[in-house]
This record gives sequence, C-alpha cells and structure tokens, in this order.
Amino acid sequence: MNRILKRKARKSNSKGIKKKSLMWAVVFGVVLVGGSVTAFLTMGQNTTPQNKEEPEQLINTLLQPIVQNASALGTSKSNITLLEFGDYQCQYCARFHKDTKDLIMNNYVNTGTINFLFKDFVINDRPTDRLSTLAAIGSYCAAEQGKYWQYHDEVYRNSKGENTDWVSKNSLTQFAVYAGVTNADKFLACLDSKKYESLVTTNDNLARSIGLTSTPTFILIVEGKPPLKIVGAQPYSVFEGAIQQALMEIPS
Repeated sequence: MNRILKRKARKSNSKGIKKKSLMWAVVFGVVLVGGSVTAFLTMGQNTTPQNKEEPEQLINTLLQPIVQNASALGTSKSNITLLEFGDYQCQYCARFHKDTKDLIMNNYVNTGTINFLFKDFVINDRPTDRLSTLAAIGSYCAAEQGKYWQYHDEVYRNSKGENTDWVSKNSLTQFAVYAGVTNADKFLACLDSKKYESLVTTNDNLARSIGLTSTPTFILIVEGKPPLKIVGAQPYSVFEGAIQQALMEIPS
C-alpha cells in the first residue's frame, strides 16, 4: 500500500512540474540560446496565457529573496528585475560575473534602473560531496553576518571550474573571511549544520519546476509584461538590448 501511495505521489509531483513547465513555455516572451541583440528583440511573439493568476503567483515567488539578507541589489522603486539562476561551480556563471555583471551593475543597478537577484540552481553536485550545494549554503551563512553579496562575488572571483575540488569547507570559510565575515567560527558552524540546505533545495526545485535546464539562466521580469529568458553567459550587449527594450515598453 505504501509503495502504491509513493508511486501516486511521484506521478502527481511529476505532473505538477510538467504543468508548470508547459505554462512557462507560454509565459516566457523570448527564449534566447545564442545570437545577437537583434535576435533577442525580434525572435518570437509574446503570448498571454488564459489563466493569469498562476503565472502572477510564480512571478511573485521568483521576485522574493530566499532570506532577508539576500535581497535584490537595486532599489524598490524599480519595476524591472534581472534574476539569475546559477551554480557556484558553474564556469559560465563565473564568466558572466567576470565579464558582464559589473557592467550591468554600474549602468543599470547602481543607477536605480533595474534590480538584480540571484537564486540557486544546483546542477554540478556530485553525489559523493554535493559541493555546489555546500557553496550555496555558505551564501546564507554569510548572509547571517550581512555579507551575502560579498561572499557571492568572492566565490565566483575564485572559481576554478566544475568539480575540480576547489570548493571545500576550508576554502568557503576563507572566501567568507575575504568577503568581510567577521566571525569565521560561526560561519563554519553554520556550514557544518547545513541549516540552509532546505532553502537551497527550494531554489533548485523552483528552477526545475519552470523548465530551466542549464546555468546561468536569466529571467528579466518587467511588471505587467511576459518575462524574458536569457540562456547562457551572453555578452553585455544582449542584456543591454533586452533592458532597453523593456524600458521602452514601460509607460512613462
């Protein structure tokens, strides 16, 4: 009996994920895998789903930070948010942070034009160590001491690729100290406890439930408009074109 109930539960969960994935395939205005700004701005047509309530609930979930001290960078006055789903071991995520993130920050986030938010999408865990999850847990341990974004940037600054054993409790603690975490013992105890593992899983499940398959994947969310999806560490010009297009569509 228990096996039958478990099978039914798995089937029900699978149907729920498929339903959300199909719905978001409609909700997303554009899916960009590569190409130029022109391809991003002209590819496809926006489609409005019949049931608006469920997509709006999902968008609200996307916009919520996982913990208070990991809030979006930017200002509450902006109604445009660029959300990144990433893995701390992802080499392409590190490339985005090295080549593109600062330009977006300087030109759009620091000027109050858009907000920038990050959520975990763990795709590089090995079953034997789960180091991507550990690095993500560390971000929320750093957030306890008000250093979420500093830790976030420090980890990507020190990235050495996927599953090359550069992530460990010792290295993450050192990154946290470099990022300004003052109580290293408290940080390490937080890592050891894995108290934020369920939050990382929540983010990861959210990414998978809306059909994401790779990192980094970005979602540009504009109030009242279908969200746009940008896949991969695209050049700055692609993000610039997408943001400028979004700004033109917002009533003045």
